[in-house]
Amino acid sequence: MTEKKDIRILAYESSCDETSTAVIKNGREIESLIVATQIKSHQRFGGVVPEVASRHHIEVISQITKEALAEAKVDWKDIDAIAVTSGPGLVGALLIGVSAAKAASMATGLPLIGVDHIMGHIMAAQLKDEIEYPALALQVSGGHTEIVLMKDPVHFEIIGDTRDDAAGEAYDKIGRVLGVNYPAGKTIDQWAHQGKDTFNFPRAMMEDDDYDFSFSGLKSAFINTCHHADQIHQELNKYDLAASFQAAVVDVLAHKTIRAIKAYQPKTFILGGGVAANQGLRERMSLEIDRLKNKPKVILPELKLCGDNAAMIGAAAYNLYQAGKFSDLSLNADPSMELPYAQEMLQ
Repeated sequence: MTEKKDIRILAYESSCDETSTAVIKNGREIESLIVATQIKSHQRFGGVVPEVASRHHIEVISQITKEALAEAKVDWKDIDAIAVTSGPGLVGALLIGVSAAKAASMATGLPLIGVDHIMGHIMAAQLKDEIEYPALALQVSGGHTEIVLMKDPVHFEIIGDTRDDAAGEAYDKIGRVLGVNYPAGKTIDQWAHQGKDTFNFPRAMMEDDDYDFSFSGLKSAFINTCHHADQIHQELNKYDLAASFQAAVVDVLAHKTIRAIKAYQPKTFILGGGVAANQGLRERMSLEIDRLKNKPKVILPELKLCGDNAAMIGAAAYNLYQAGKFSDLSLNADPSMELPYAQEMLQ
């Protein structure tokens, strides 16, 4: 019997302010993962500056490609495909990764796979445990807050989306009001565990029949509370503010997601995206799912894989490789990309 060949994918991720490369074996094993972070460069601006991000990507992408191959102890001849985030994200940042991947594909003759960034975040779960389908994911990051239904590893359907601000974006905006450096999520989460929900901020769209979200009202209520306190020279407890804000976010996320789990009965639940590192959200989702009569398998990705990284892109690309879904050299950056293949799922 012929031994099954290992499939190795070299992956690139450059959608925002992290430049990352990785070598992933068989969609499950991280043989190398390199992340060149730009956080310190953007902190002084209070957020990501697209032009600065693009320049940093250009400076490091060739070097971290070599580092990923070296750390995995492989050469180009050992690679079976090249994957890259092609959207969504900052267009200039995406173009650096796409250009590097296309150049590598053209130089080596290896097939090219364009990957949706959100699909990557969800597939970070695959690097921790086997996903049983159908699966349902709560994807929460700085740019997206979505509930995603998956029929299989490549067919995704967004069943719930944010109407305005994403949850992670709201964390960063209220962080500025509290004087917390970008990115604010980790600090707000830590403070929330030291405070109490005393402000009773609004929980928008909790009783709606759909699975959509809205966080702009919560953000405005938080900012107005802080500004009013400043005007009357009242000092507010920052830990209680953080706890009240986080309680409102987590209440809405958990309520909508649990309702979706009850409706769709997935075999696996996945928490994905940068906000998946939030301990309050991880604890709440685990607790709520444990109370269900028909519990899905729960996969919470490792903390290091919640942020942007190339390992998750390699994991998603492996599934596309197996499904024969390749890109050609006309692949371009698509900053507004929606999760692919969703319409196929509905046919």
